[in-house]
Amino acid sequence: MAAGVAGLLAVALAVPATAAEEGQTEIQILGINDFHGRILPDAFGESAGAASMATAVADLESLYPNTVFAAAGDLIGASTFESFIAKDKPTIDVLNAMDLDVSAVGNHEFDQGYADLVDRVMAPYDAVTNPYGGASWEYLGANVRFVDTGDPALPETWIQTFGDVEVGFIGAVTEETPSLVSPDGVSMLEFEDEAVAANRSAAALEDEGADVIVLLVHEGAPTTAYADAVDTSNNFGQMLADLDPSIDAVISGHTHMAYDHDVPVAAWSGNAVTERPVVSAGQYGMYLNQLIFTVDDATGEIVSIDSDLVDLWETGASAPVYPEDPDVAEITALAAAEADVLGAVELGDLDGPLYRARIEGGSSGSSRGAESTLGNAVAEVQQWATEGLGVEVAFMNPGGLRADMLGAAAGTGDYPSPVTYKQAASVQPFANTLVAMTLTGEQIAAVLEEQWQPAGSSRPFLRLGTSDGFAYTYDPTAAAGDRILEITLDGETIAADDEVRVVVNSFLAAGGDNFTTFADGSDRADSGRIDLNAMVDYLADNGSIGPDYAQHSVGITGTDALTAGSKATLELSSLAFTGAGEPVDGTVTVRIGRCVIGSFEVDGSLPTDLYDEQGTATVTFTVPKRLKGEQTLTITGDTTVTEVSMTVDVAKKAKSNNGKGKPKGKR
Repeated sequence: MAAGVAGLLAVALAVPATAAEEGQTEIQILGINDFHGRILPDAFGESAGAASMATAVADLESLYPNTVFAAAGDLIGASTFESFIAKDKPTIDVLNAMDLDVSAVGNHEFDQGYADLVDRVMAPYDAVTNPYGGASWEYLGANVRFVDTGDPALPETWIQTFGDVEVGFIGAVTEETPSLVSPDGVSMLEFEDEAVAANRSAAALEDEGADVIVLLVHEGAPTTAYADAVDTSNNFGQMLADLDPSIDAVISGHTHMAYDHDVPVAAWSGNAVTERPVVSAGQYGMYLNQLIFTVDDATGEIVSIDSDLVDLWETGASAPVYPEDPDVAEITALAAAEADVLGAVELGDLDGPLYRARIEGGSSGSSRGAESTLGNAVAEVQQWATEGLGVEVAFMNPGGLRADMLGAAAGTGDYPSPVTYKQAASVQPFANTLVAMTLTGEQIAAVLEEQWQPAGSSRPFLRLGTSDGFAYTYDPTAAAGDRILEITLDGETIAADDEVRVVVNSFLAAGGDNFTTFADGSDRADSGRIDLNAMVDYLADNGSIGPDYAQHSVGITGTDALTAGSKATLELSSLAFTGAGEPVDGTVTVRIGRCVIGSFEVDGSLPTDLYDEQGTATVTFTVPKRLKGEQTLTITGDTTVTEVSMTVDVAKKAKSNNGKGKPKGKR
């Protein structure tokens, strides 16, 4: 009864049902995005789970019979273990049971390649020939074209008719998709500008008689702030500015933000409706977007649009708002039971929790721009797994880490703590192979520069995890191409023409996440080892894995102004990890050559942006007079044992005549 009352309360908080006037039709559109196979409820993440979402959808549909249940992509891929282990078939089944009508493709729909999407996911279910497929909804991708012909590679539009009113849908996916999935799997495709494709499709829908046009787009605003959503300096804001006025609403995704904006459309001035809804439902089934259109039957004109963000798990609650649908609950229970058998196998121990990065006020994983103990640990495992190929350094992309590795202790209990197959698989669900290659020092510097993403990217900085012994210094204030100061391996400088054997997953090896330099590596060798299997084997051989709290990169500014006997100030950054309870240095000791400059206080405040600048210190000192020429600057943390070094040049102080006579030379 309590769950039922909660469900009624949530409905009351959504857009209330009204009786449309005679000659008008009310149409409801419910939207989700970035579900990522979160089929089970999660109190920690406040995601409702599929069974509760099914009840929410059914309840809202009962209030508005003319309903379309739509999505903005990333329904599958990067899923939790219960779905991942069964190739996301449980997610397909629960969304089929909810009668999902239509969805844009997201970049994660291409995780296993285009062929897998169309030949398995979108193909009809068959117990023998296609046991893991069978999505019954319409997948749309208006901007997904074949490279060779320019023809559409996916359906572009879909129309639903309610009496005299036709509602048209366009689907599009971020044009950055080739950099977000393994490029080899989409090499036959090109991804057009989202607005160009949407406008072309809108014109086609108008020709077909659509009265209402909704864009489902897997691209999103970088934050929940209205100003950022309409800021044309980012891809999403520019797309909104370029959309044709014939598009009446935008249901978006990709950035995992929850927002409900009304954006003025200049061409609608004088209409009954002057603002276009631009909405997103966050992530993982935490919310539903609800749009209510009232349309004049005779003219097809929109009389009103109301929108709301329906909360499926209220903050601080112990259970989702809506009770579970029994049919969907049966599907998820079966998936969980089957996954539990495989997932319960213990692989080894965690010596301590391994976290992804976070920003202030955000959950773990809310930042992909900061160094993390998990990212470095996974990179270390991958280097270990490919030592037989001569690999010395491994790099790991933060987007490939989909959960923290906390073991049975869950971050709050005692360590060492057992870690299971399920927990390891939840961290790395993509089944990428490990690819070894040779890079020069110059190419490694280019890779590190590529952490700063192209202008307009939804995530401006992506911090690569790196294996033990690899370190570098950088100047965050320098111009692009000049940021990386010095790179070392086991304390030895890597020169520009040095050759280093490195390993990355197959996603990065193909240039994913805009790390295009990896695609230029020489002497490439696919190890055939799956990233998850590398972790399984590492734990089997070593028994345990744990966090290393030493930073692998440190930001330094001011090294170009060192003069013997003169005052100098160095600004240090990137000295702290951001995981819950991870130690932070109180001070760092700075040494130049054999001279200890002193110890300096570290500010370990959590970051508020998506860059790797948390953990800062200001180092003000007088350069010892006896120092000159090339010296080694070393920074050491008092708690984390962080130690990075770089070569600096100390200039000789110019002699002064101290006012005693005139300088020699011509007058």
